[in-house]
Amino acid sequence: MYTLGEIICEELPVGMCSLSVASSGKRCLLETSATAGGTMEYQCKTSEVMANNMAELIESDGCISACGLDRNSVGISSDSLLDPQFTSKLCSPACYRNCLNIVDLYYNLASGEGVFLPDLCEAQRTNPRHAMSQLQSSGAASGPASAAANGPASSFAEGSMSSELFGSVACAPASM
Repeated sequence: MYTLGEIICEELPVGMCSLSVASSGKRCLLETSATAGGTMEYQCKTSEVMANNMAELIESDGCISACGLDRNSVGISSDSLLDPQFTSKLCSPACYRNCLNIVDLYYNLASGEGVFLPDLCEAQRTNPRHAMSQLQSSGAASGPASAAANGPASSFAEGSMSSELFGSVACAPASM
């Protein structure tokens, strides 16, 4: 990760907002609001969700694609974990081993729903149907991930995730 200057979510272009991390270490999120004319407008805001040991990061296009995400995603939610196609991409080696920022975010979202992401990914690899029923029975994605937003950051540094999984992390620096 390179530092190319201070990142303030509210100053990022809409197309670079989602999956970015401000200099403060807080995650940026895309929000919509109604204008006086009744149209919807996108704004980049600073969330209260902290990234684990990351700051000043704009996610690479490679990771966005590898993990099956979209830069125009509004908000931060665990809902996508219920989509087997998304979970398959998130748990793929291309995403899971190379895109620490995204994995950290979804690790926290899953934890907020009572699901351990490494177990979900293992189940996804061995029995995708069981993985989805496990997630649904946990109550995941029943609403916004407020528990993840208000709870502690993931414990990657404390050894909850195998360090060998992240040996080749390739997050892109901010391109300004």
